[in-house]
Amino acid sequence: MHFGRRAFTLGGLAALTTSAVLPGGAMAATSAQAESLVDKLVADINKVIASGQSESAMIKEFERIFKKYADLPTIAATALGVDGRRASASQKKAFTDAFTGYIARKYGKRFREFIGGAIAVTGTQTVKNAFQVNGIMTLRNEAPFDVTFFVGQKSGKFYNLYLEGVNMLLTERTEIGAMLDKRRGDIDAMIVDLRKAG
Repeated sequence: MHFGRRAFTLGGLAALTTSAVLPGGAMAATSAQAESLVDKLVADINKVIASGQSESAMIKEFERIFKKYADLPTIAATALGVDGRRASASQKKAFTDAFTGYIARKYGKRFREFIGGAIAVTGTQTVKNAFQVNGIMTLRNEAPFDVTFFVGQKSGKFYNLYLEGVNMLLTERTEIGAMLDKRRGDIDAMIVDLRKAG
């Protein structure tokens, strides 16, 4: 599988986390299905990277990919953290929509840097209600490094990612928390700004 350097790092996937991509909308009930999800995700991203489209067109494609493969409601809820308890239903929906676009822009702008790499899945293990899909990313002229996807058994989608030990969910929670702090906890103001961030 071809991919590139740090595509899912601090500023980037998702999400990366909405219908399952498994046959018939089934759950990711086996490790093989979880690995298949990761294979398809990486292949789709590589296709966009190699397409030669404009950055804006690529970002639209990445947003489509995230909606297809990532459990975005879970990723967004985790990123919002405890502030989600005081958010209304409409605010949560608006935040999830804004967060999806933010993730696509944030990671999509970096993907062009990552052409020429390859991810090899090395194994899968069950962790609570999820599958941990472990892999190695190999790049030209750089040392290989670990990448780990977490795929929910019920959602059939990935909801978190570790890259060289960096936890995507915790990183985005920190980012969103900082945005809220700057706006004195105003969720609506943060959502407005999030639509332009990334």
